[in-house]
Amino acid sequence: MPTDRPQPAFVLLRPQMGENIGAAARAMWNFGLDRMRLVAPRDGWPNPSAVALASGAGRLLDEAQLFDTTEAAISDTTFVYATTARPRELTKPVMTPEAAMSDAAARVARGEKVAVMFGPERAGMENADIAAASAIVSVPVNPDFPSLNLAQCVLLLGYEWRRATSQTAPVRLKGQRTELAERLEVERLGDHYEERLAEAGFFFPEHKAEGMRLNLRNLWSRMPLTRADVQMLHGILRQMVRWKERG
Repeated sequence: MPTDRPQPAFVLLRPQMGENIGAAARAMWNFGLDRMRLVAPRDGWPNPSAVALASGAGRLLDEAQLFDTTEAAISDTTFVYATTARPRELTKPVMTPEAAMSDAAARVARGEKVAVMFGPERAGMENADIAAASAIVSVPVNPDFPSLNLAQCVLLLGYEWRRATSQTAPVRLKGQRTELAERLEVERLGDHYEERLAEAGFFFPEHKAEGMRLNLRNLWSRMPLTRADVQMLHGILRQMVRWKERG
């Protein structure tokens, strides 16, 4: 059965090859999407060729809903996005994938039923498909080579959906010892280095010493040091002093 997570339906209009449907299913499941709808697949459905490319996302193929027409596939939805790279004469809001999926996330959170339509691999959507949509999603691709294959387009929209609905921080520190050092710990590290460097005669000539100390403090404050980093840097300096004293 589909997951309970509220999400848009991804509607593949007249897909031509089973392999592309399977690859699209894999791309959807990469980002936790499992509501696939198929409109008049060229080679019929189910299609054994889709299974190999799904690679672990076969459940999406088993549960995919089959429709004869675009209108039937989106009849229960309240807002529909059409992905296309080709300019059209129809007047529609045109959104980037990021903006579209952010908008979709807000709509789904309000209880709306949302769908994202993807056109056939060879020719893309027909004007009738576009006319049925609420908005167009246009990917800012190379204008000299604007064609994305079906799975690529599904992957891109799936990724933006995940970004819009995930709490994952844009940048994070990963590893075994990632607890960041407190400012006091960094300050004490700076004191340690400053003391040893002064003993070594580093702060010379005298009239430049204050500026050198300030630059060194600035260096430590710019570095996102973990507590493990601070301990290691203390240890390096202690070992260097011991080595000099043994010599």
